[in-house]
Amino acid sequence: MAIVCLDRLCKKYPGGDALAVDSVSLEIAHGEFMVLLGPSGCGKSTTLRMVAGLEAISSGELSIDGKRVNDIPAKDRDIAMVFQSYALYPHMSVFDNLAFGLRRRNFSSSEIERRVRDVSATLGLAEFLKRKPHALSGGQRQRVALGRAIVRDPKVFLFDEPLSNLDAALRVGMRGELIKLHHRLDATMIYVTHDQVEAMTMGDRICIMNGGKVVQIGAPLDVYREPADTFVAAFLGSPPTNLLPARFAAGALRIGDSTLALQRDCPQDVIFGIRPEDIRIEGGAPQLHGEVLAVEPLGAETIVRFRLPGVQSDVLARGPRTVRAKVGERVPLAFDMASAHLFDPATARRIAQERK
Repeated sequence: MAIVCLDRLCKKYPGGDALAVDSVSLEIAHGEFMVLLGPSGCGKSTTLRMVAGLEAISSGELSIDGKRVNDIPAKDRDIAMVFQSYALYPHMSVFDNLAFGLRRRNFSSSEIERRVRDVSATLGLAEFLKRKPHALSGGQRQRVALGRAIVRDPKVFLFDEPLSNLDAALRVGMRGELIKLHHRLDATMIYVTHDQVEAMTMGDRICIMNGGKVVQIGAPLDVYREPADTFVAAFLGSPPTNLLPARFAAGALRIGDSTLALQRDCPQDVIFGIRPEDIRIEGGAPQLHGEVLAVEPLGAETIVRFRLPGVQSDVLARGPRTVRAKVGERVPLAFDMASAHLFDPATARRIAQERK
């Protein structure tokens, strides 16, 4: 078993005015793939480094399998970490890079040979064991870095943006490899990223952080469908959620110079949030019209940017590849109001939907 518990974990650096990590509480179950997601500087990597023992904990409790590990050195926590940089020894072969940690722990030669052969077969590295890192591609080097962690058979795997140095095609391939690896090992994994696509596709749960604090925790689709506030709504999703100031009166929302019927009660002033895929272009019963500012055909889909009368910010819609909108046209739009959200402009929190 490998259950990791963070209880009000804090980190404050000397000379800093604010907490880099502010009272983070989180429980990661055995075998769970937990993703820490957020923008640069939100505290996600610092949190991971505290779990690894690479950063001292200012306050709070960290436990693994019920044992407090705040003061236990990194080498004694039975944790393996994969960094953004491959951190391979350039003068060593792939075999020796994989075997290095085992040799330092005084494993027998036969056990080292067995583990390295098993891991190299799992990661498709068997034919590269005699090569040096300079003779490998970026994806192969990342697999060696992963293998060096796997070969130790630790309780917990920690990943600090391990795919960010790879090109787009390699990232897609490695995401799939990590997902398969997680199911094969049934290991507890904590993965840090700023890439919401990685978070959505890989995580059993997502912990979204901002300003050193936890904003929302949940299954990827739950967080996507029910964002806790405007930050989550805008951060999770590409293109991001449209967030528009609106005023409610007499069963309708006034957005700029346009009006949308709303079958629920809400405060007078709200922020109206709707994802681009919940706006239909040239289809359904049109509720309002927008002027096309830009059209971005992506092959499988088309992103269209609109201007609504009286609204300062642009509105994005995701349509099928058959969309034929042209810049400058005035196009009818239909909003899926059942999928829309309302947020409190003072707190930015989502307003619970109490239907009439």
